[in-house]
Amino acid sequence: MKLDDFNNIDFNNAGSLPAAVKAVLLASIFVVILALGYYFLWTDAFTSLDTAKAKEDELRKVFLDKQAQAVNLAGYKQQMVDIEKTFGALLKQLPDKSQMDGLLTDINQAGLGRGLEVELFKPGQETQAEFYAEMPISIKVLGTYHDLGAFATDISKLSRIVTLNDISVSTGKDVKSNNADAILVMEATARTYRYLDADEIATKKKNDAKNKAGGKS
Repeated sequence: MKLDDFNNIDFNNAGSLPAAVKAVLLASIFVVILALGYYFLWTDAFTSLDTAKAKEDELRKVFLDKQAQAVNLAGYKQQMVDIEKTFGALLKQLPDKSQMDGLLTDINQAGLGRGLEVELFKPGQETQAEFYAEMPISIKVLGTYHDLGAFATDISKLSRIVTLNDISVSTGKDVKSNNADAILVMEATARTYRYLDADEIATKKKNDAKNKAGGKS
């Protein structure tokens, strides 16, 4: 087989071409057909195959995650039970609306019980969260260092949740700081909480929905 055999090919007389030339031509035609088939037909098929493999890997991962959750289902259920018990115990420490006056009295009495002079005890504006309401109380009391400390301890031991925040303790200009019996002034914000009743929660959800809808318009 020579190069001239390809230069002088007569396709009208292809049947008389040498066998070697025929073989090369057929191989060339096959390669061209294969390339065109890959480009026009198999490219999409390979793309679909890659997509299917990626989806298979994703589904396998989801399956393994679900399988792991199913294996640990008993543990998850027990965790939910424990969480509900803890939540219930915390919820019991929140008074309802009818108990708030009594709680405010307890906070005030904690100061008076330690011999403190209460100059300010002013409940502020209540703010509502998802299922509870928070009330700040501005406090200003006068007493010795030890009495103020005992008052803070008494607040922490109340059966209801009360926290002291933004505490500031100061002395008079004529009082020496090393005098244990010196009268100090403590200003703080006590925060107490109560849980919302069913009607309040329903009203809050309704108002939140209205505000959300109004914000979109």
